[in-house]
Amino acid sequence: MTTFDAQITFCYTPDLEATAHFYEGTMGLSLALDQGSCRIYRVVDGAFLGFCTKPDTPRPESIILTFVTGDVDGWYARLRARGVVFETAPSYNERFRIYHCFARDPNGYRIEIQRFDDPRWSD
Repeated sequence: MTTFDAQITFCYTPDLEATAHFYEGTMGLSLALDQGSCRIYRVVDGAFLGFCTKPDTPRPESIILTFVTGDVDGWYARLRARGVVFETAPSYNERFRIYHCFARDPNGYRIEIQRFDDPRWSD
């Protein structure tokens, strides 16, 4: 059986320019492909996040976009310095053995910056 070559998660946005400013300028993700009404960002090798214009997009209350890093505090400080307002400061979640914090992007998607401390996790 062959494995997949890449993974892309697509989300809708009513304002592609504000979304581009956030993910390119604030988060620092590199633009992998600009398709006009869709922009695809490289998160890490083989993992991408895409946003496509859809004017009547409802606020996404139940979607979490999680970015995994060993430097949660560094990302928290960096993004706060760039004007990102966080819903929660970094804290440890004993139940899931993670260290994480939450913010929202311009579309209302919940952004989680997370570090796994569970030895069963392998990236």
